[in-house]
Amino acid sequence: MEDLSLSTLIWLRMVRFVQNSNQLSHDHLRQFGLTLAQFEALAHIRNFQPITQTDLARGLTVTGGGISRMLTRLEDAGLISRQQDWKTKHISLTDEGAELLEWAYPSQLEQQASLFDEVLDEDEQTELHALMKKLYENSLARRADEERF
Repeated sequence: MEDLSLSTLIWLRMVRFVQNSNQLSHDHLRQFGLTLAQFEALAHIRNFQPITQTDLARGLTVTGGGISRMLTRLEDAGLISRQQDWKTKHISLTDEGAELLEWAYPSQLEQQASLFDEVLDEDEQTELHALMKKLYENSLARRADEERF
């Protein structure tokens, strides 16, 4: 196997961390009867409701078909409502959806924060946050450049 650059090793480690973090979240959210994707959708709906299906899919980076199937499941479970306004569907949380998210959200945040709090001190967390912000902003700039062509 060829020697990998430090940049490549960092990228691989980040990918593995995100995958593991997502699996831990998925396992954690099972107690609330939610998948990670459903949790993220409910949280996004709560923050932007009423939101269109198109804007929700864009905010979650999910395909139109994928979001439609997920929303059908959430609607069947009584967690969201979809209101048709001419050609546009607006999505909002039901009282049951808001209550479930109010219960699950702090628990999920605590679970995720513990991944950092258990191994990084405050200075390390501050430095990691700054580095991740720098990487994220660069990735956004590169996407914007690529979308122009």
